[in-house]
Amino acid sequence: MTESTGTTDLGAEDRKIVTLARSARARNGVPEGAAVRDETGRTYVAGTVELESLKLSALRTAVAMAVASGAKSLEAAAIVSEAEAPSDEDRAAVRDLGGAGTPVLLAGPDGQLRLSVTAG
Repeated sequence: MTESTGTTDLGAEDRKIVTLARSARARNGVPEGAAVRDETGRTYVAGTVELESLKLSALRTAVAMAVASGAKSLEAAAIVSEAEAPSDEDRAAVRDLGGAGTPVLLAGPDGQLRLSVTAG
């Protein structure tokens, strides 16, 4: 795992998905927001799903949205959360669609990048 200290370490496209994830979290009042970017540059944004019969993390929801929309691969994923690290399940979902080398960015609620790891 590689650690990073702020969104200034990111390129414009990665900053964009962190911002989208942060917005989803704030707008929906959920514990996590996430965004993924597919191989064509399209983005998919989601928040945590907490229904009685369905519970999904924000990142797994964003990956599912990408798949349902026809994405063939992922370039990057971002989560905004209080968590210390992306869950193994979240990384596995990104890996399933994007491959082991796909970057998974974790930012705090303030939008500052805390951690950058690969899905693998």
